Amino acid sequence: MKKLIIALFVLLSSQMRADEGMWIPMLLDRNFADMQKLGLKLTPEQIFSINNSSLKDAIVQFGGGCTGELISAEGLLLTNHHCGYAQIHALSTVEDNILENGFWAMSRGQEKPCRGLTARFLVHMEDVTDEVKAVLNDEMTESERSRKISEISQEIVSRAQAETHYTARVAPFYEGNQFYLFVYEVFEDVRLVGTPPEAIGKFGADTDNWMWPRHTGDFALFRIYMSPDGKPAKYSEDNVPYIPKHFLPISLDGVKEGDFAMILGYPGRTDRFATSWSINNSIELKNPTIVNVRTKRLEIIDEFSAKDPAVRLLYANKHAGISNFWKYSIGQTEQLKRNKVADKKIEIEHKFREFAKQNPEYADVLSDIENAYQTLDQYEVVTRYNMEAIRAIEVFTIANQMATLETELQKAQPDAEKIKTITERLKGMVTRIFDNSYQPLEQKNAEKMLRMYATNVPKNQQPKEFVAWTEKNKNDFNKMAQEFYRSPFSNKEQALAFLNKPNQKVFERDVAYKMARTFTKHAEEITETLSPVNEQLRKANRLFVEGFLKMYPDKNIAPNANSTMRLTYGQVLGYSPADAVWYDYKTTLTGLMEKENPALAEFTVPERLKELYEKKDFGIYAENGNIITCFIFNGDITGGNSGSPVLNANGELIGVAFDGNWEAMSGDIFFESELQRCINVDIRYVLFIIDKFAGAKHLINEMSLRAR
Repeated sequence: MKKLIIALFVLLSSQMRADEGMWIPMLLDRNFADMQKLGLKLTPEQIFSINNSSLKDAIVQFGGGCTGELISAEGLLLTNHHCGYAQIHALSTVEDNILENGFWAMSRGQEKPCRGLTARFLVHMEDVTDEVKAVLNDEMTESERSRKISEISQEIVSRAQAETHYTARVAPFYEGNQFYLFVYEVFEDVRLVGTPPEAIGKFGADTDNWMWPRHTGDFALFRIYMSPDGKPAKYSEDNVPYIPKHFLPISLDGVKEGDFAMILGYPGRTDRFATSWSINNSIELKNPTIVNVRTKRLEIIDEFSAKDPAVRLLYANKHAGISNFWKYSIGQTEQLKRNKVADKKIEIEHKFREFAKQNPEYADVLSDIENAYQTLDQYEVVTRYNMEAIRAIEVFTIANQMATLETELQKAQPDAEKIKTITERLKGMVTRIFDNSYQPLEQKNAEKMLRMYATNVPKNQQPKEFVAWTEKNKNDFNKMAQEFYRSPFSNKEQALAFLNKPNQKVFERDVAYKMARTFTKHAEEITETLSPVNEQLRKANRLFVEGFLKMYPDKNIAPNANSTMRLTYGQVLGYSPADAVWYDYKTTLTGLMEKENPALAEFTVPERLKELYEKKDFGIYAENGNIITCFIFNGDITGGNSGSPVLNANGELIGVAFDGNWEAMSGDIFFESELQRCINVDIRYVLFIIDKFAGAKHLINEMSLRAR
């Protein structure tokens, strides 16, 4: 019996293996043996190769903030519904609300061009650390160091882009201790091919966001187009579907517990080297401020949206953007506390101090970080209110954009040609903003943001002009907001009329403009005050990471995410979120039907989906008589990984990543090996919706489906 228990313990231990790290794909040799042990069947060259077709060639940075993958030889691209949300929203109207109803192009001619959307392929990457560090020295201030890095980086980028149509960037790693060059090919003609209705693509909405179990069909299809000669090109009817160097075959076999899984994608930002002082700042100051302001902003949008479907559609994308980080901030605070992350960081800091006793060049690093936060904490609330509340006042945004025009008008001899250029640019800005806003909502938002600012920001940190103005108006913020919205910068018609005939005197007497410039100047003064403190913090953080790497010379330590391509891997596994609770690794269509609640928009189920479920009309996409909707694995992901392909040991597509789990929302700062899970749409649910729900079999026929 004792031997049996030991054997079982060993088996479970191996299954619970969780790999921390968003790994640089060029350096996969360091992880390859570990990946093989977990089941990988590919070689590093098949995953990432500069000279030959590899998995990396099927992966794109989608729109700058997500990931997408090629799934056909004809440029068909798969990503998340929430990644394509802005484009789907922009293409929707009250009469043709594809956000609500879904959309499926039944021919290439029906595919919808997406203004401003890009797909970025990584061509190659290169370690340029030595070249960058050759121009640096220890006597430089951080500002001098940053300027030198910028200068040499521009030289490297210019060399890489010379006589090519590529774009390039040099990105810092390990807080500026290493540097890599990335060269990209960017395609600008990307078209919407298909999207499920919101009731599928956003099922569960804010309630289920960051939660497991999950039943969301979070996917959308796009297509990349190129010029007839194979190069990137702006939208043209003459463009043809992109022919990829590699596209992902799709597995119909599904997953089982313990299976190997990996992701290639573009994670946005993590802060794994954060110190305890940074965490306390987030828990006590930064996150609560973000949550308070965004809660009020969401309440206002919800209030007006409930009265008018047109307003709901108009603000759907803004609401999604505000709410995602709102809930993230709530969850991160809760899990930083629950998982005692500050205590874990203090333990690391204790070890670093012991290390520094033998390495005196690092003796002052932690005290410098602590001292910096003692000052930064004093200004955190006003800084966050400037970012979250003041910048959310639309009339301020527009008024501030007018400052370049005022500067030119104030000159003794204004340049008429320059004024024309400025006003044409401003007309475009004014039109874009006002075409996507509703004045009564924005006016109420201005009132509430000003009230919150005046109430919650220490009075001695508020602009003196604002304090005087509020006292003059006896804290009647409704009256103050009304005055703002008599400004010529508060509606489209008046703003365009002003730009057609700009007048310096308007700037001199307009309250909205003067107050907008007051807040901007005030924010700049705070930034200037904190500049030496932030420089001290940047240097101390860089040296902390430098020393940390030296502490563990034989350990493979992943750098923070920074929107460059990374690979993460692990196993398909359930987890225990609390005592006596166990979450399975997969969910089913049955669970989705059990969540249905017609009284809540978040949990409505389309009639067509219910019909397919009742008839068990699942086609080849079923598993044991049901549809698997989502599954989880213990990969290391963050924002930006949304839309990333989840691949099996053979490099076949098994799912699409779209979220992390609530219990590990501290994971951007500390990887929770027992709790961290990546939530994914099962690829068979995606195919089922395309085929059976949408009737878009022609899209399935483009793909390469595999079953063993």
